[in-house]
Amino acid sequence: MFLSLIVVLMMGYPVAFTLAGVALVFGLLGMAVGVFQPSYFAAFPQRVFGTMGNATLTAVPLFVLMGVILERSRIAEDLLTTMGDLFGRFRGGLLYSTTLVGALLAASTGVVGATVVTMGLLALPAMLARGYDVKIATGSIAASGTLGQIIPPSIVLILLGDVIGNANQRAQLEMGKSGGEAVSVGDLFAGAIIPGLVLVGLYLLYQIFIAWSQPKAAPAAGGDYPKLSRVVQALLAPLLLILAVLGSILAGIATATEGAAVGAAGAALLAGQRIEQDAGRARHTLSRIILGGGAALVLLVAFRLFIDIPSLAGQATLPGQIILFISVVLSLVAGAGVIAGLWALHRAKSLTPALKSTADINAMVFTILIGAALFTLVFRGLGGDEWVAGMLEAVPGGLTGALLFTFAVMFLLGFFLDFIEICFVVVPLVAVPLIVMGADPVWLAVMMAMVLQTSFLTPPFGFALFYLRGVAPPSVRTVDIYRGVVPFIGLQLVAVGLIWLMPGLATWLPNLLYR
Repeated sequence: MFLSLIVVLMMGYPVAFTLAGVALVFGLLGMAVGVFQPSYFAAFPQRVFGTMGNATLTAVPLFVLMGVILERSRIAEDLLTTMGDLFGRFRGGLLYSTTLVGALLAASTGVVGATVVTMGLLALPAMLARGYDVKIATGSIAASGTLGQIIPPSIVLILLGDVIGNANQRAQLEMGKSGGEAVSVGDLFAGAIIPGLVLVGLYLLYQIFIAWSQPKAAPAAGGDYPKLSRVVQALLAPLLLILAVLGSILAGIATATEGAAVGAAGAALLAGQRIEQDAGRARHTLSRIILGGGAALVLLVAFRLFIDIPSLAGQATLPGQIILFISVVLSLVAGAGVIAGLWALHRAKSLTPALKSTADINAMVFTILIGAALFTLVFRGLGGDEWVAGMLEAVPGGLTGALLFTFAVMFLLGFFLDFIEICFVVVPLVAVPLIVMGADPVWLAVMMAMVLQTSFLTPPFGFALFYLRGVAPPSVRTVDIYRGVVPFIGLQLVAVGLIWLMPGLATWLPNLLYR
């Protein structure tokens, strides 16, 4: 059944319908020979309703909306030009600025396509004009763009959080532990921060090595240093958004879905203000409402970080009523600012395309999810769970051997499949037996996210390669892009090895914050 899925996908059929179609064919064949119970098909509608009612997965469209709105503002462009000027006088400075901007955009948008396309349009021509080697230039841009898959907020981590959370519950039941600790998206966000920064550090070290060992491949760009006010202005917007989204989630005052809602609201404020500023209306009423809404949103998040508003507001005391009044006022002002920001986007004819793009991406994700749900139902109905568990237990080396085998299979599948298919089809099958065998679920999820990140760079079907090929100048050969990402794939595998050897990189922060 699994091999048939791979073959049909390689033939070019749509992923979601391939998953559902293969499952249906094998389910009917199983019923015909008496090895599959029709009751599994009867459970499918309930699975679909459960997916659509999943509060955690609601974060996906909100984070996508946040990224798409920011893509249509000039925040990424400002970051790139400012950081490029800041590091331009250093040898290889444009490489460092690309990696740092990729990390900042990852932490504020989490959308790979938008980041790679933006940097491909802005940074690649600048690097080529200054004589940078095409392979190190394209490799740096593609690799930096994929940081959005491991640095939170990340759609991969949200999807993995839901899958690993369910797998952990099933594993606890199989082990006879009904009161085990739940695994949330917040755990994965906290667990992925340090590994993400380690990966950024490895990219920078490699780029520094190239710049000093091959001066002609990464020369200094020259130019003047930007003014401090310009640096602060370029960094302020993404840093405030990161603080509002990640700060609220990691501090435990918001779920991933609530944090995503804050992020989408913040993106509307930032994009609306930028549109008004570019149109020369920075002093107009609409712009002032947006600024007031942004200030109110930041104050509301900061207020909530230090004060337990729900408990105080529930008390019939004067301080509690004052806290409630201030919170309501800040919420209303922030809401007015968001509406004003959306109106500015509408006037600039950017709102409808942003909503359409968000709907397209989410339709793809959730249709694949529904197809994967049917596939896993039939796979389990045919005894696939027991087969996978037995296979992992039979691998020499116990848990270590099973983990190495799993990560190797996921890495190889990444050459041909997208991370969504691997996340929805492979992870649910292997996660339960691995957790039963003793793997820490948070560490396991972060390791899987790191391995899945390589699927964006591995030819022939790496999405980041397609995005960059689409915006790169005709003079840049596809083979140069492929050769350019090879060292960065190696660095990603080095990062996986470091997390393997030092599990605390992925587990220390979640344990500190939540346990």
